[in-house]
Amino acid sequence: MKILIFGRGAIGTQYAWALEQAGHTVEFYVREGRKVEYGSYVDLEIWDARRSKKDRLVKEKWSIVMHEEIAENHDYDLIFLSVNPEQVAIAAKYLAPRVGRATVLFFCNFWTDPQVALQPIPPNQIVYGFPNAGGGFEGNKVYGGLYKAVNLGTFESDFSKRDLEVQALFAGAGFKIKTSKDFQSWLWNHFAFNTAMEVEVLKSGSFKGVVSSSVSLAGIGSNMKEIVLILKAKGSKLDVLSQILNVLPPKLVGFFLSKLVFSPKSVSYALVAHNHYKVGYAVSEVIAEARKYDIRAPRLDAVERFIK
Repeated sequence: MKILIFGRGAIGTQYAWALEQAGHTVEFYVREGRKVEYGSYVDLEIWDARRSKKDRLVKEKWSIVMHEEIAENHDYDLIFLSVNPEQVAIAAKYLAPRVGRATVLFFCNFWTDPQVALQPIPPNQIVYGFPNAGGGFEGNKVYGGLYKAVNLGTFESDFSKRDLEVQALFAGAGFKIKTSKDFQSWLWNHFAFNTAMEVEVLKSGSFKGVVSSSVSLAGIGSNMKEIVLILKAKGSKLDVLSQILNVLPPKLVGFFLSKLVFSPKSVSYALVAHNHYKVGYAVSEVIAEARKYDIRAPRLDAVERFIK
């Protein structure tokens, strides 16, 4: 496939590298002026969980191709869209007249209905997914990692031809495919967990501060108890993680996350500790939904003043 990555974010960059390693042609679209700013390569320091434990750490100077325009007569097979949730509508507006025949892979965290946000991109050209990856850029270096699995889903009764092609693309690159036919609930649950973490980031000042503190990790459990009420009001099914965090005492959640999920030498810790993106948008969206349903969310309300 010939693939265009929309933006040069940490998630898109790591999957771009993995897909190029699998034999695909991969290029990037960046905003005007960013091509010179970014340079012609990326320094990778990432954990690749598809590999054996002794070979997982990848350190590589990787040359990339970037463009500051997307030609309307392009020949891309796939446009990979992984941006922050507040950027989705803007990206869709830019892409709509430039999609051509390409499949658009929506690979984003999102709280409302992405089918609405992606209009007027033709619905039959959109495939929905969610990355199992994390990290961030520090200068021209990306720190982070890729898990073995990717999550792909649909809002329809069955997967389309384009869905199956994207599933085959990732499988051919060595990823395990996890699928969902209730992808709206899947997105809501993962947005909820990310929001629960962002509340703690607003308090501590960084993602690293959260995953390094059992108290902050316990706070994620307390935050989820508020957000689960909102998920239920929205009509979402609770996934296993949401159910567990809703039932367990927060201190036990903090212990569990600090020892089994975000231990300092774990891939999960590496993926989250280097996140540097601005937080607050997700928290604002969930607070607004709580007020819509008249649900008390004092822990979320308490950090609203930190959101800029």
